[in-house]
Amino acid sequence: MSGNSFAYSEQAGGGEATELGQEATSTVSPSGAFGLFSSDLKKNEDLKQMLESNKDSAKLDAMKRIVGMIAKGKNASELFPAVVKNVASKNIEIKKLVYVYLVRYAEEQQDLALLSISTFQRALKDPNQLIRASALRVLSSIRVPIIVPIMMLAIKEASADLSPYVRKNAAHAIQKLYSLDPEQKEMLIEVIEKLLKDKSTLVAGSVVMAFEEVCPDRIDLIHKNYRKLCNLLVDVEEWGQVVIIHMLTRYARTQFVSPWKEDDGLEDNEKNFYESDDEQKEKTDQKKKPYAMDPDHRLLIRNTKPLLQSRNAAVVMAVAQLYWHISPKSEVGIISKSLVRLLHSNREVQYIVLQNIATMSIQRKGMFEPYLKSFYVRSTDPTMIKILKLEILTNLANEANISTLLREFQTYVKSQDKQFAAATIQTIGRCATNISEVTDTCLSGLVCLLSNRDEIVVAESVVVIKKLLQMQPAQHGEIIKHMAKLLDSITVPVARASILWLIGENCERVPKIAPDVLRKMAKSFTNEDDLVKLQILNLGAKLYLTNSKQTKLLTQYILNLGKYDQNYDIRDRTRFIRQLIVPNEKSGALSKYAKKIFLAQKPAPLLESPFKDRDHFQLGTLSHTLNTKAIGYLELSNWPEVAPDPSVRNVEVIELQAKEWTPAGKAKKENPAKKFYSDSEEEEDSSDSSSDSESESGSASGEQDEEGDSSEDSSEDSSSEHRSDSESVSEVGDKGTAKRNSKSKGKSDSEDEEKENEKSKTSDSSSTDSSSAEESSSDSESESESESESESKKVTMEKEKKAKQDRNLTKDVSLLDLDDFNPVSTPVVLPTPALSPSLIADLEGLNLSTSSSVISVNTPVFVPVKTHVLLHRMSGRGLAAHYFFPRQPCIFGDKMVSIQITLNNTTDRKIENIHIEGKKLPMGMQMHVFNPIESLEPEGSITVSMGIDFCDSTQTASFQLCTKDDCFNVNIQPPIGELLLPVAMSEKDFKKEQGMLTGMNETSTVIIAAPQNFTPSMILQKVVNVANVGVVPSGQDNIYRFAAKTVHSGSLMLVTVELKEGSTAQLIINTERTVIGSVLLRELKPVLSQG
Repeated sequence: MSGNSFAYSEQAGGGEATELGQEATSTVSPSGAFGLFSSDLKKNEDLKQMLESNKDSAKLDAMKRIVGMIAKGKNASELFPAVVKNVASKNIEIKKLVYVYLVRYAEEQQDLALLSISTFQRALKDPNQLIRASALRVLSSIRVPIIVPIMMLAIKEASADLSPYVRKNAAHAIQKLYSLDPEQKEMLIEVIEKLLKDKSTLVAGSVVMAFEEVCPDRIDLIHKNYRKLCNLLVDVEEWGQVVIIHMLTRYARTQFVSPWKEDDGLEDNEKNFYESDDEQKEKTDQKKKPYAMDPDHRLLIRNTKPLLQSRNAAVVMAVAQLYWHISPKSEVGIISKSLVRLLHSNREVQYIVLQNIATMSIQRKGMFEPYLKSFYVRSTDPTMIKILKLEILTNLANEANISTLLREFQTYVKSQDKQFAAATIQTIGRCATNISEVTDTCLSGLVCLLSNRDEIVVAESVVVIKKLLQMQPAQHGEIIKHMAKLLDSITVPVARASILWLIGENCERVPKIAPDVLRKMAKSFTNEDDLVKLQILNLGAKLYLTNSKQTKLLTQYILNLGKYDQNYDIRDRTRFIRQLIVPNEKSGALSKYAKKIFLAQKPAPLLESPFKDRDHFQLGTLSHTLNTKAIGYLELSNWPEVAPDPSVRNVEVIELQAKEWTPAGKAKKENPAKKFYSDSEEEEDSSDSSSDSESESGSASGEQDEEGDSSEDSSEDSSSEHRSDSESVSEVGDKGTAKRNSKSKGKSDSEDEEKENEKSKTSDSSSTDSSSAEESSSDSESESESESESESKKVTMEKEKKAKQDRNLTKDVSLLDLDDFNPVSTPVVLPTPALSPSLIADLEGLNLSTSSSVISVNTPVFVPVKTHVLLHRMSGRGLAAHYFFPRQPCIFGDKMVSIQITLNNTTDRKIENIHIEGKKLPMGMQMHVFNPIESLEPEGSITVSMGIDFCDSTQTASFQLCTKDDCFNVNIQPPIGELLLPVAMSEKDFKKEQGMLTGMNETSTVIIAAPQNFTPSMILQKVVNVANVGVVPSGQDNIYRFAAKTVHSGSLMLVTVELKEGSTAQLIINTERTVIGSVLLRELKPVLSQG
C-alpha cells in the first residue's frame, strides 16, 4: 500500500503532495502509522465524491478506476456503500460496472448487499440480457441462507430466459446455491434437467458443470441429451469442452461394453484337461462373437477427435484421457502426436502432460516410440521436467534404442544439476534391470562413475550397483572389493550403508576384506550416521556367525558401543542381535537358526516406475497428479459385462414439435383433407406419421454400417459417414431438385411420394441424431427456427397437401422455380374446388409463408469468368489445368461446391489417363472426382466437372492430378463467396430472419468511399462479384439487401448495405456461422470502398 500511496502522491503533484503527506502524518497519528496511507484515503474520498455526483460521466470514470483497482488486486471494499447506491442507475455502462464490483464484494458486505436486494430482483426483468445475468450473479454471490428462496426463484426464471447468456449464468448460480443450501438439491436437479435440454452451445458446458457438482450420479439425466452433447461438443467454449468430455468419459464407462475385449482372452486357446466338449464349444462360441461397437460409443470417439487440434492444452488433455479410457486399443495411438505437441507449451503444462505420458508409456510403449527424441532433456528444462522425461525414456527403452539412450544418459550424468544426475544413475540401473543384454555394460559404466569427483554421483552409483549386484552376486567379487576401498572417501550415509550391506551379504566371498572393514568401522562407530550404525551392527553379526575367530572381540566391542547409543533403534537392535548370536543359558530356540536368519537369500529388489500404479486414477485429474484421491474425485467405473439398453438415448421429439408448431391449423385442415385426397395419399399420410422410433432405429443402424470395423481409423469413419450422407442426399436430388424444394412441387403419383417420404424420413432422423453444431451457436429463437426447417417435411405435411391441388390448378399464380416443375407428371384427378381465384391466391401465399420457404435456392445473379491456375504448363510438363466456380448447385451432392476444370494439352504428344488420386483432405471434407480421361490430343482441351464439400470453410483441398507417367500435387482453395448459394426471399422474411440473428451472430463495419461508388448498380455489381448471393427486394432507397445460404450446412447469410449521410455506408452481415461472416465482411469492405 505504501508504494501505491507514493505513486499517487507523485501523480497528484510531486513535492507538495509529499509535504501534505508529512503534515498528515504529524496531525492524524502521533505514531505516524497512518501517514503512508493519507493520500490513499484522499483518493478514495475523491472517488466517493465522483460516485455521488449528478453527472453520469463522473460516475462512469469513478467506476472504471474502481474496477481497475480490483483488477490490480487492491482492496476497494470500503467504497461498497458509495457504489451500491448506483445499482439503480439508468446508465447501462455504469450499471454493468456496479454489478462487476458487487459480484466481487457482495459476499464480504452481505448486510449492505441485502439492502439492495429489491433492486437486484427488478434487474432480473431488465430488457438488457447483460444486466439480467449480472443481477443473477450478484444475487447468487450473497451467501446468506435467508435469501435462498429468492435465489431459487431467480434461477428458475433465468433458466427459461430467451437469452442463452442468462441461462448460462443460471447454470453457474445452481452450483453456488447448492453449496449454500444442499437441501435444495431436488429442486435444482429439476432445473438442471431442463437446462440439459438446451441446444445452445453457450449453456452446455455450464449446465454439465452444475450436473457434476450437484448430482454426478444421476446418469439417467444424460441419456436423452447424450447425442446432442456429442454433436455440440466442437462448438462449446473450451472450458465447457473439458467438463463435458470428462463427464462423457464417465458416462461411456457405465453405458457401453469394453472395446478392449477383442484384444483379451486370445491366449487360452488350449482345452482344459477336465473340460467337457460342450463347455469347450460354448467358450469358443463366446470368443468367436465379434465385438460390435455401439454407434453412440463411436459417435463420442469420432466427435472428440477434431478437438485434438485445439489450441487449449486442457482440451487436448481431456480428449487424450477419453481415448485412453474408452476407445479401442488400436485407435489410441492418434493421441500421441497431440500430446507431444503440448510439450512446446510452458513448463506447468509440460509437467502435467509428461506425467500422463509417463503413465501411458508403461502400458503402451509403441505409442510414443516414434517421438523418442521429443523426450530428450534440454539444458533449459527445470529439474521436475528433466526427471519426468527420464522416466519416460526409461519406459520406452528397448533392445533397439538402448545404445542411443545410454549415450544420452552419459551426458546427463555430467550435468551440474545434481538431483538430475542422481536420477539419471537410477535410470541407468532400471534399464540394466529391464534389458538383460545391457546389464553388464551398465554395471561397468556405473563402476567407472565410482571414481567421479562428485560425491553425490558416486553415492548414487553405489546404491544402484548394490541393487544390481543382488541379482547376480556370485560374478562380481572384484566390484565388491573396489567398493570396500571407497569407504575411506565416501561420506554420504546411504552409500556407506549400501557398501556395508554388500560386504556383509558377501562376507564369505571376501573373507580377508570383511574383517578389516569391520575393524575400521568399529573405530568410527560413534561418529557415524544412524543408518550406517545399523549396517555396522548387521555386518558384525554376520561376521561373528561366519568368521568368529577373527571378529568375535570386534563384534562384542561394537555391541557394547551400541548398547549405550543415544538412538533407541540402535539400542534395541543391539539387544536383539546379542541375544540371537551370542549363546547363553537364557537364549531361546531362535539362536540355533541365527545363521539362517542373518544370511538368508534375499530377493533382488524390483526397480519399478513410480507411475506404475497411477493408471487406476483417471488421467488428467488432480488425483492422478498427486497419486492420491483428491476431494471431489469421481472414480471411473469398470466396463459393464452387458451393455444397458441403448434405446434410452433415443429422443422422440418430432411429433411434439409438430403439435406445438401448428396447434390451431390442424383442426381446420383435417376436414378438407377428407374431401380432396385420394386413398393413396391418405395411406401416405398415415405412413408418414409412423412412430419416430422406426426412423431412429434406421438411423442408428445406418450409423453402425458407416462405422465399419472398430479397428478402423476414426478419420475414416468420419469420412465414410459424410460420404454416405452426401450419397443419400444425391439419391433424393436425382429426381430434380426435390430435396431442397419438395415443399413447392407436385408429385407424379402416390408411389413416388411414398419413396420420397421414406428417404426424407431417413435424412430427417439422421439430421436429428447428428443435429449440426452450427444450430447451437444462435439464441433459442433461431434454434427453434432452424430446427423446424430441418424437420419441416413432417411438421407441414398436412399444409402441403392442402395446397398441392391449388398449385397444380393455378401455376400462373404461384411464384415457384420453373426447374422444380415436372412436366411429365400427371395431376391427380380431383373434384374442382368451389373457390374464387383471389382466395386461391391468398391460400397459396399463406401456404408459402407457413411452409418456411425462406431458404429456396435461386439462380445466380452473376457468374464471374475469372479462372484460377490449378496446374501451370511448366510444372505439369505440358499439361495445364485451370478451374473456376460456375455457381450452380452441384450434381454430385447438395453439400458440395461445383467446380469446373479445363485441361489443356500444350505438348505435341498425346497425354493419356488423366485422373485424380492421392487426396489429402482436412477432417470431414469430401471430394467427388471426375471420371478418368483416356487421352487428350496435342493442343487439345477438355472441361470436366467435380464437386468438393468444403464443410463451410476455406481450407485447402489438396490432391494429385495424375497422367499415365506423372503425378502433380495441386490444391484448390475456395474464395469465401463461393461457399454460398443465392436465396430468394421477401423483404419481410429477410427482416424476420435478421431479427433472429442479432448479438453474437451479427458483424458490421463502416465503409468510406466516394458517392459515385454507392450507386445501386455499383453496389450490386461489387457484392455479387465477391459472393454468390441473391438480391432481396428493398422498399428503401438507401438500403440494399442480399441473401444466401452456406452450401454445406444451409445456414443463412444475410448481407445489408445501408447508405449513411455523406460518403459513408454501413455493411452488416447476419449469420449463425460467425467465422464465415467475419471473413466475408473483410473481403467485401475493401471492394466496396475502392472506386
